[in-house]
Formats: sequence, structure tokens, C-alpha cells
Amino acid sequence: RRPGGGIAHALVGTIEQVLIAAVIAIPVGILAAVYLVEYGRDRFARLVSFFVDVMTGVPSIIAGLFIYTFWILTAGFDRSGFAAALALVILMIPVIVRTTEEMLKIVPRDLREAAYALGIPKWKTILRIVLPTALSGIITGVMLAVARVAGETAPLLLTTFLSQSMNWNPFSGPQAALPTFVWDQISSATNASVNRAWGGALVLILFVMIFYVGARLLARLFAPKAT
Repeated sequence: RRPGGGIAHALVGTIEQVLIAAVIAIPVGILAAVYLVEYGRDRFARLVSFFVDVMTGVPSIIAGLFIYTFWILTAGFDRSGFAAALALVILMIPVIVRTTEEMLKIVPRDLREAAYALGIPKWKTILRIVLPTALSGIITGVMLAVARVAGETAPLLLTTFLSQSMNWNPFSGPQAALPTFVWDQISSATNASVNRAWGGALVLILFVMIFYVGARLLARLFAPKAT
């Protein structure tokens, strides 16, 4: 390594892995919550709810082990940032489902009934009335999920491990991330490496904060306007 080191490669890896996980987990989690609240009245809905409860309590290392076993060992794919993102998806989905479900439940029933009385289809009522009304709470749930996975280390050690070089392609080869970077630097136990670990931790906190502020601004922008 060159003197001083840096975290650019780890920051790029974290951004790509969290974004890929969010792109997969957010629509799946929201759709699952909409199904459970608006349509789920059968045995399949109870089964989905049961599995969400089970996934909520799954330790992060089990999620990483699952992807490592089936994606890397069984399917034969290499360790990569995408494999790490798949492990993060497992951790994000139950948080998004449960928080979105609670937000949808507190939307007043009168709003739905008024829309139905006007002849608006159920799917359009959900899309244009229910979801925008609950948008602020849904974004909060998404941010809770992002905050949980952004600092996870164990799944990344199993699925992408460590990398000391920049890798812009999350689908090919090991990719660094801020949590594994901090873990690696702390393990070195030198003064310089400990300082780099603190720097990586600070950047990770700022990353989550910036993501949260941006999400809140989007929620305010697209929130339904009072008339």
C-alpha cells in the first residue's frame, strides 16, 4: 500500500452494494406489505407473514451464509459486490415489510371508502391515495432498513471478503466496503490503521445521514398537498 491509504474504494463498494440491495428490496418489501394489508385474507398471506417474522430475527451472518452457500458454492458465481447486495436484501426486506405494513394500517379507512364510492378501482386507490398518504412513514421504514445493512460486516466477509483495490464492477470479483474496511484496519492495530478505521466509520455515518436527508426531502416533495 502507499503511505496514508484511503477509503475511496470502500466508499464506492458500499454505495454500489447498498443501492443494488435497495433497488431489489424496496419494491419487493412494499409490494409484500400492500398485499398483506389490502389483499391478504388467505392462507398464503399468513404464510408470507410468518416468513417475514422469521426473516426479521435472522442473524446477519446467516443471511451471508445462505448467499455464500447457494449463490457462490452451489450456483458457482464468484464473490462479488452483487453477492453481498443479495445478502443485504435478505436483511432489508422484513424491516421494509413490517414498517410499511404499519404505515398502511394507520391510513384512515374513510379515504379508501370515499374512493370506492366514487368508482375508483382498488389498485388505483392504493396507488394514488393510500401509498402517498403513508409515504413519509414508508420512507422512514426504508431508512431503518438502509441503516441496518449499511454497517453490516459479517455477510460481506462471506460474500465479497476484502479488497485493497478499486473495483467499479459489483458483478465481478471481490469488492471493498466501508464495514469490511473498518474491520480490516482495526485488525491491523497500528496507529495509522486505527485512524483510517475511525475515518471509515465517520464516512459511513455521514453516508447514512446524507441518504436519510435526501429521502426525507423526496418524501416532502411527493407528499400529497393539503387542499
